[in-house]
This record gives sequence, structure tokens and C-alpha cells, in this order.
Amino acid sequence: MASRALNGLAAAGVAVGVTELLAAPFDQSADALNAVGSAVINLTPGRVKEWAIQTFATADKLFLSVAIIIVIAVLAAVAGSLETRRRPIGSALIAAAGVAACAAILSRPGGGALELIPTVVGAGCGILVLRILTVKEAKLQGDSPPDASRRSSFVAFAFLGAGVVAAVLGGVLSRWLHSVASERNAVVVPRPATPAPPVPPGAQPKGVALPSFVTDNKSFYRIDTALLVPQVSRNDWRLKVHGMVDREISYSLDDLKEFELVEKMVTLTCVSNPVGGDLISNAVWRGYRTRDLLSRAGIHHDADMVLSTSTDGFTAGTPVEALTDGRDSLLAIAMNGEPLPIEHGYPARLVVPGLYGYVSATKWVTDLELTRFDRAEAYWTRLGWSARAPIKTESRIDVPRSGQRVPVGPVTFGGVAWAQNRGVRAVEVRIDDGPWRPADLGANYSNDTWRLWSYSWAATAGSHTMSVRATDNTGAVQTADQAPVMPDGATGWHTVTFTAA
Repeated sequence: MASRALNGLAAAGVAVGVTELLAAPFDQSADALNAVGSAVINLTPGRVKEWAIQTFATADKLFLSVAIIIVIAVLAAVAGSLETRRRPIGSALIAAAGVAACAAILSRPGGGALELIPTVVGAGCGILVLRILTVKEAKLQGDSPPDASRRSSFVAFAFLGAGVVAAVLGGVLSRWLHSVASERNAVVVPRPATPAPPVPPGAQPKGVALPSFVTDNKSFYRIDTALLVPQVSRNDWRLKVHGMVDREISYSLDDLKEFELVEKMVTLTCVSNPVGGDLISNAVWRGYRTRDLLSRAGIHHDADMVLSTSTDGFTAGTPVEALTDGRDSLLAIAMNGEPLPIEHGYPARLVVPGLYGYVSATKWVTDLELTRFDRAEAYWTRLGWSARAPIKTESRIDVPRSGQRVPVGPVTFGGVAWAQNRGVRAVEVRIDDGPWRPADLGANYSNDTWRLWSYSWAATAGSHTMSVRATDNTGAVQTADQAPVMPDGATGWHTVTFTAA
């Protein structure tokens, strides 16, 4: 039975390897593993997706990739165990898996009959290998030579190794053929007509190790539904504006040059950020005002939503006013003075101050449809999240961490607070059951960015708790009511426990 399971693993290895190798010259839509993984993501219930994000954070895609490989291995072992010389049940299972992979490919943007070729050929090779190994094993067992089992296993391992090598080679070849990294590195970002104001002195509190006021590109959080990062060339990129408009428009990157290029610092926040979480970052974005791009199309007065679509099929529903009012939402082409990193939306993405990312921050955006909330649903709203998602007033303690030991005597604690599109007026700290005390605020940059804070305290020996709350510029105080991230963002005071010794 063990040798049969090995035969199944070898067959699956060859099937996946051949598929990946043949898919390399095609577009990413021909990648069967990516298509299956994306289909799994799309079919997973919203609460399960949220569990994955909360549990694995930015490693959620790695977890899914590993899980898919494990599932393939288990199914392959089962297929091999069921395969006999006269009953090709395992072969039928491989064929069924190939059909499922083809269906996943056809469900992806750009997937067509031509993109099915690698999967069909790969599944056929897998079936052929399974039949060869099964017949060979039966023949060896019939002859009963002393080393029959060892010889059969050696052949299976050889096929499995060849499949793994082919899969790795296919992945490397695909990246070499389709990567836009060299193109991005050669892009010279034009200077903005309206640069972002400089960060004021004092924005970064001294004496406490807090996150940098401006998050570097490599440290910026990433949450999206793309299992493989889309590779979109500047020459191929187009932005279509259509729907409830007077005229349909398609913009290329060259067309955008007739609009004013502006620069704006904006803090982005993921709705999956729990109380005290780190799915929030701050960057300087350079791009074009969405209100300028949309106004040229002529928005109908009864349109209240813009359904933005990514090149990989992800959608987000944004209130029209958020893209047309004075907050200066952007079609961004640069981040912290560089072309957008590929994983953050190169060559263009949306940046909308004041809204959680799932309703606004579409990466690799290629389509803006003017529509209505009562006519269309975006990706996450179909899964139970709220259609409109303004960012809530929240704050976080970065120092001390929960469970940390601090010295007795003078210490400086600190963290960050945010209330995008309203701004932070005050931050207060409470130690144990004492009164709320005002924290020292770092210099304010704008209502669309986070604000760093610090608090000096004479630590006394023993175990302590520390809580924080923020007040925004409307006078609203951060609520103490605990709420989960679903459906429209977590609430509650962040509290840590630490020891002074």
C-alpha cells in the first residue's frame, strides 16, 4: 500500500511539474496552482478568511500555499492507493483534479481555452506515469525478485524528483518571462506639481522606540487576495471609467500626464486590524486626483458608488463622495518617492483617506465603474462585511509590549493613534485603576495620518496594566466597547500587562 501511495505522489509531482513548466510562457492566468488557490480563496466563507488573516496576518498566503501542497499530496497518495492494473480509479481522480483545475482557470480574468493546454497535458502525463508505475509494480511483484519493491520505489522517486525539478524550473522561468521588476526599476517618477509638506520636527517622539512616522516600503503591511502578485506592464495598463457616466473613458499612463501630479501622505488601515494590531502603515503617495479623472467622464447625479476592479478580479465598492471630495483621493503611481512596489499595486492603485482598505485601496486597478450600492456588491461585502467602512478612532500601545519587564523608576512609554479624515486631538493613558492622564502628542502632520504619542511615568515595582484611548478632532472619544473586526472594524481600548522590577 505504501508503494502505491508513493506512485500517486510521483504521478501528482509529474502532473504539477509539467503543468507549471508548460504554463511558464503563458500569462499568469494559465498557472493552475494559482488558479486553484485563488478559487479556494474566493469560495472560502468570510469568517474563515478573517480567521486566517487574524491567525497568520501577512503570512496567510504562505499558509494557503503550503496547505494546497499538503492537500495535493494527500489526494495523490489516496489516488495511488486506489489505482490497480485493472481498475484505474486513481487515474480517474487525477483526471477529475485536472477538470477542477481547468474550471478554476476559466473562472479567472483572462482565462480561456488556450490557457487550459498546460493543465490538460500535465494531467495526462500524471495519469500516464501512474499507469506505468502501477503496471510495472504489478509485473515486478508477479516475478517476485528479491529487490522488486526497492526497484519500484526507485523509479517512483525518480519520477517524483523530475516533477519537482520541472515545477521549480517552471516557476523560475515564469518569473523571468513575466516579471516587471526590471521595468519598474527603470521608471523615473516625475516630480509632483504639489509636493507633500515635510514631516514637522517633533512628529517622532524622543526617548521611546516607536514605529517610524513614515513607514518604509518593505515594512508596509500587505493584505490582499492575490496568491501570486500580478505582473502588469506599464505599456499594457489601462484604466477604464464607465457605467453611470456621460462618456466612457480609457486612460493610459501617458494620458494621465495631462492631469496635475500631486503628492500626499496618507495612513492606510486594514479592516482586519484587531485592537492593538499592526495592520496599519503610513506612506507618501504620488499620483493623480481621482476626482479629476472621474469628472472628465461626467458622473450621473444618482450614482453613489464606484466599483473598482483589479487586474486579478478583486473588487471594492467606494462611495462616490470619497473619490470626488476635498480629501484628495489618488490614483497613486509612486510610494515614498519610488514607483509603486509590485506587491503594492504597480503600476497604479487607489489611495483613499479615511476608509478601510477593503472598500477603497484597490491595487493593480484597471476598472472604475460608476454604479449604485443597491445594484452592485464588491468582493468583501458579498462575504458579510459592511458596504461603507469609515476608519474608526483607535490607538495602540507599542511600548511596553504585553508581558514585558521594565525598570523601576522613570520610563517612557508610547504608541500610535489614528482617526483618518478627522485627525487625533488627544491621547490619554491609564495605569492600573488610576485616572486617565494626557499623553504627549508628537507634532501633527494632517488629519489623514496617524499620530505618535509618548507618556513618561515613574514605574513602581510590581505588575501593572496600561490602557490607552484617543479623541479625534470632532470630539469623539474612542469607545471602550469591544467589537470584532467583522463587519466594519474592531473597537475597544488597547490594554497591556507589564512588570516593573
